Amino acid sequence: MYGVGGRGGSRRITLTRAAGAVAVATALLALSACGGSGSGSSADGKGAKVALILKEFTNPYWISMEKSAKAEAAKRGVSLQVSAGKSDDDTTSQINQIDEAIAAGDKGIIIALNGDAVNSALQQAKSAGLVVVALDTPPIPSSVANVTYATDNTQAGTLDGRWMASKLGGGKADIAMLDDLANQVITVDIDRDHGFLNGMGIPVGNKNLNGAEPKSGHYTGGKGGSYKIACQLATNGSETGGQSAMETCLSKDSSINVVYAINEPAAEGAAKALKAAGRKDVTVVAIDGGCSNLPFVSSGEIGASAGQAPGTMAKDGVDAIATFARSGTKPTNQQGQDFYNTGTKLYTDSPQTGVPSITSAAASKVCWG
Repeated sequence: MYGVGGRGGSRRITLTRAAGAVAVATALLALSACGGSGSGSSADGKGAKVALILKEFTNPYWISMEKSAKAEAAKRGVSLQVSAGKSDDDTTSQINQIDEAIAAGDKGIIIALNGDAVNSALQQAKSAGLVVVALDTPPIPSSVANVTYATDNTQAGTLDGRWMASKLGGGKADIAMLDDLANQVITVDIDRDHGFLNGMGIPVGNKNLNGAEPKSGHYTGGKGGSYKIACQLATNGSETGGQSAMETCLSKDSSINVVYAINEPAAEGAAKALKAAGRKDVTVVAIDGGCSNLPFVSSGEIGASAGQAPGTMAKDGVDAIATFARSGTKPTNQQGQDFYNTGTKLYTDSPQTGVPSITSAAASKVCWG
């Protein structure tokens, strides 16, 4: 799951909420007058204006996604404007950026949403004739977007959990759960957390919330064994958040030997805290599969990471709106799913029987494709 400010490329200056609302109202009136068909492109779709709205600009994951989207936009002749929130939970900036896209007469919005507070603005965009493509994070409900290109985050977490259970070989699991947010519920956070627990063979408790699992008991994955949830904290998906959370967890329970992290920045922060504490007997798993993270995998500081394909997500998003601009055909999710699965693979240099994986060397050829 989870880009640095000041890089090249065009980014919109965020309007204030009040100015954005006035602009949206004006745009909606104009669209109504012309049948709500949108503007900003020629008949073949070239020159169509598209807004890419990321979660934030500090995580390498979003940097990779922005790079791929720009490359595909150049290939397809799409005019791409890039903006983002200030952090993983900044919905206010994203709402303003959605308003701005509507006012600009864009053909579509590609967004990695920071929370369901953006839903009404996205619905307004759809009413104005824009196609809404979600990346990485499916909205709740999924109908807020025309399509979501994402990892099967439950599957990714499950791969981590199955690998960890096998790696333990029946030993006790003293677990730290390093999740994303504490102030709101997002599908990625829940799906990855619950996927890991499922892979370990630990009941999740409440399918709609993190932290409702039994705090101790018996895990059934691998050879099975006893477990304890020693600590569960939010990291905001950042390295500093992961380091701080890991330090706090170690102060609560110095026997922690298993760490699940929502993403690789959080995992890298946890690895830094573990190294400072002299702990080499702790196994960390994460989700992302970033190229820059592979040295952590090859060194064993991160035991395994479920790799995603943000480049594919971004390319598919640009292609979907370019196709809509050319033909009027709107993208849809896979049949029977609330998203379009872009795939995941487990990267590890400690393969476990029965858990499909590839090495860090093999991953270097496909990471973040």
